[in-house]
This record gives sequence, C-alpha cells and structure tokens, in this order.
Amino acid sequence: MSEISWFGALCDDDYEQLGVVQPNLRSSWKHCSDIVRTVHYSGFDNILLPSGYDLGIDTLAFASAIAPSITNMKLLTAVRCGEVWLPQLARQLATINQILNGRLSINIISSEMPGESLDGPQRYARTIETMSALRTLMSGERLDIDGQFFSLHLDAPRICRETPTTPLFYFGGLSSEARDAAAAGADVYLMWPDTQDVIADTITDLRSRATAHGRSLKFGYRVHVVVRETQAEARDAAAHLIYAVDAATGAAIRSRSLDSHSIGVRRQAELREASGSDGFIEQYLWTGIGKARSGCGAAIVGTPSQVIDKIHQYQALGIEAFIFSGYPHKKEAQRFADLVLPHLEHRGL
Repeated sequence: MSEISWFGALCDDDYEQLGVVQPNLRSSWKHCSDIVRTVHYSGFDNILLPSGYDLGIDTLAFASAIAPSITNMKLLTAVRCGEVWLPQLARQLATINQILNGRLSINIISSEMPGESLDGPQRYARTIETMSALRTLMSGERLDIDGQFFSLHLDAPRICRETPTTPLFYFGGLSSEARDAAAAGADVYLMWPDTQDVIADTITDLRSRATAHGRSLKFGYRVHVVVRETQAEARDAAAHLIYAVDAATGAAIRSRSLDSHSIGVRRQAELREASGSDGFIEQYLWTGIGKARSGCGAAIVGTPSQVIDKIHQYQALGIEAFIFSGYPHKKEAQRFADLVLPHLEHRGL
C-alpha cells in the first residue's frame, strides 16, 4: 500500500503556463481551499501544504481554517524550523491535529529564515533539535533540552498532555548533514525526482544511516505529473506548460525560493543539463518543468498506463509515499484522480 498525495499551491505556484501569472491562480484562501477540497473529494490520502515567507499565504493559519472541512484525508503541513517558538508551535500543531481527529502529518523544512544566514551544518543541527523537541512536547512529555539553538525546560502544554500524539515527520535534503538529520529524527525521507539508480542508492544510504541511530525510515517521492490519454497529448501538454518561459524568466522564478542554492536544487539542474534534447532524463521522466521553478524539477509524462507503470517502478524501489502535482493544480488533481488513482493501491502510511 502507498500514500498518494497532491500538492496545495500555497506558495504562489499555480499556472496554466509556467511564468504567466493569472490573478485567479495566485495563492489565496479561495483558490487554495478549492484545490484542497477537490483533492479531498477525489480520494487522495493526503495533501502537502507548503510554506514560504514572501510567497503566498501562511500555512498554519490556512491549515487550521481548512481542517474542519477535512473528514477522510490527512494534511501534510509544512513547518520551517525556527519560524515559530517551539512550545507554541507544538500547541498550534496539536490544535490542528485535534481538529483533524488525528490526521495531521508534518513536513519539516530546514531552510534559512528571511534575513538569516546559517550554513548547512548549523541549519541541520537546528532541524534535529526541532524534531526532537516537537516530538517530545506533542507526545505530552516534559521537555528538557540544552542545545545549540534551544534551551528549554518546561512541561508540555495541556492539549499535548491530555491528547498526546506522534504525527509522522516528513523531511528531505541531499547533503550528508541533511541525510543524518533525516536518519536521526524523521519518519519519512522525501526525495525530489532523480534517476532510478540514484534513488535506489539514496534509499540504501538512508537505511544504513537510520540503522546506525537504531531507527528505520519510510521513503517518499515528490514529483510533478502530466498525464493524458495519448503519449502525444501528454508531451504536447508538457511543452505547452513551459512554452512562455524564456531563460531570464525561468532564472528569476527559481531564484525566489529560500532554498534556491541548496544541493537538492543543484541536483535538479544537473538532471536538466544531462537530459536528452527532448528533456527526458529516463523513460517518462521529463526535466523541462524545472526550467521555471525551484525545487522539484521534473515530471512523469505519459499516458495513464505509462504513469502507472512508472509509479510501480518507484514502489519496487521502496517508495511508499508519493506527492504529485500538476498545473493548474485543481484541474490536474481531478484528471489524475480520474485516470490514474483508481488503478493504485493506496490507503496512506
């Protein structure tokens, strides 16, 4: 069984064509709640609510507002380490989880805060402290920590003591420090698109690191998808998606992210550079979408049977959680739900 999730475009990341801004597709309560409700009623298991500072609307505020509408799906709520005082963050997340009747999961983000300058080892040291402290407080236990970033000695808030919970922590990053952080404190290690041999090597490495900590990990994969009834239609739709993007516009879009200089983003650029003239780095995996967005920079492109086949290949490697997205997100979520979702065994992690 796998967890099949979609992407909620809270970070001003929704287009008909990448780089062409449409007011009705900008991040807003109305637009993003429409995406979530479509995903919810289409039968997905979860939806990622991303987090940015300059881009889009606030993730925790949105999650708390949409949570009463969610009855049979999880919310994967992104949290940027250092953005909210840890005890208060634990209380906010516990409250959202209560509204969701225990269906909250948390995407831990390790990037710098706006105006902050931390190198990789420092950021990931803070991430490990954050995951450990959050897990302790949300489990209802007393927190005693004297770390590099947090010195806290206090009981968990009442909501955590009375309804202790252990939501899954999703986390990703390619550097050695990021992998160690995942092995030490995460539950699901998220990967961006890559070739299958690299994915297999990454899973082997992370399993070894987790074992060294006396832990185990599940593995997730974040990728875009362009699915159409025929292969020609799918490739035409992919080409249309980036038709309006020139090099300067694409570079400007990619540079807006706080994570634009990370090792993971550089790896996505390497895949684009190594791909063939048609943008495909391997069968059905197209890197062209990365010309106009930072982060996850490739898409599965093909017919329903081809997309399903590619997903099955990832499952065979050990991937158990998928976070898909498509442009525009509401329309493509419904298309994926119609053409692909009924053919996948999924009930969540």
